[in-house]
Amino acid sequence: MTHIGRRGVLAGAAGVLAATATGSAAPARAGEPGGAGAAGRESGSGSGGDRRRAGPATEFRGMWIASVAHVDWPSRGGLPAGEQRAELLALLDTAVERRLNAVILQVRPTADAMWPSPLEPWSQWLTGEQGRDPGWDPLGTAVEEAHARGLELHAWFNPYRVANHTDPGRLVPGHPARRHPGWVIPYGGKLYYDPGLPEVRHFVQEAMLDAVGRYPVDGVHWDDYFYPYPVAGQEFGDGASFARYGASFASRGDWRRHNIDTLVREMSGRVRAVRPSARFGVSPFGVWRNSSRDPLGSPTRAGVETYDDLYADTRRWVTEGWIDYIAPQLYWPIGHQSADYAALVPWWARTVAGTGVDLYVGEALYRCDARSTTPAWRDPAELSRHVRLAREHPEVRGHAWFSAKQVVTDPNGALARVIADHYR
Repeated sequence: MTHIGRRGVLAGAAGVLAATATGSAAPARAGEPGGAGAAGRESGSGSGGDRRRAGPATEFRGMWIASVAHVDWPSRGGLPAGEQRAELLALLDTAVERRLNAVILQVRPTADAMWPSPLEPWSQWLTGEQGRDPGWDPLGTAVEEAHARGLELHAWFNPYRVANHTDPGRLVPGHPARRHPGWVIPYGGKLYYDPGLPEVRHFVQEAMLDAVGRYPVDGVHWDDYFYPYPVAGQEFGDGASFARYGASFASRGDWRRHNIDTLVREMSGRVRAVRPSARFGVSPFGVWRNSSRDPLGSPTRAGVETYDDLYADTRRWVTEGWIDYIAPQLYWPIGHQSADYAALVPWWARTVAGTGVDLYVGEALYRCDARSTTPAWRDPAELSRHVRLAREHPEVRGHAWFSAKQVVTDPNGALARVIADHYR
């Protein structure tokens, strides 16, 4: 039996499944080799060395708080402002109680905002109605209250996802996607901004940087939403933008990687200019490429590779120093047949070694359940073994736990075991 992976949890997509121990090691998505096209055009020398700032001296112990579809917070749409705030503060208090020191709060889940943005509407996940003022400032409150508790606050943005449906008419009047219909591509039951359009790339940066400029966030955080994960039988409809901008590239894949590389490189420099103290980090799907496809890849047999399927050359972002930290989602147990945690941690440690980029391991607390069909996830000691193994590699500077709901409930006691064994 398969299990719905983190992407399925966040997107509500029944087709996005994480693999079992005998299956593919990824949600249903795809990728491609690092061709000379994009790499030859963008050496990335602009901000690499400058961006490598020293990370926190202490071990990073983070918790993701997902707002999309009420995964973690708010618990439902339309709660009064006081109840929304109380729920958020309770999560911050729980992070402190669990001896964590950072929270990663999703504040731009679907081309919307959890702060009073002049560029995008208020998020529907607050009030149940996109564009409706919730009566308070969630991001501003989160930053202030996190800092009051000694927690870092990393603002989590999704650059290109517009909606979890394909009807632009359901977006609030005046939404940028309605004012610029040529920016938007329906795919796999969702709407996305086209990453191939320079004006889109500029706009999404402006939308995110509005928050970075307003609030003293400790980090700017992206997850694995770049080009969408592949959907069987469907083609992402960027043919027009490829015809206009991709003629000099050897393949559409090279051009797509160039687009995402450019987004990362530009955002890196702009975050540093707007808020030098904020650290820029990405939490990608955990496999860059399988070694069967690329000798530089990991000893895995994952069904999805970020380079080839999401057009996200995550390894390059590390080696070029465009990011300050990387938190790969290593959501498999030790000994997994296709993507062994014990093989991926050393691979990522080698990848960041000498780059100045910190490595935080994304951990699948949400999979730990006494009723899981995977024996490892039924074992309360599995995640403690993860931390012990990761600490054998000095490049690993900490962990991030997905997600807040399970940090609160800890269904099979796995986090309690981590705290007892490692967070004293």
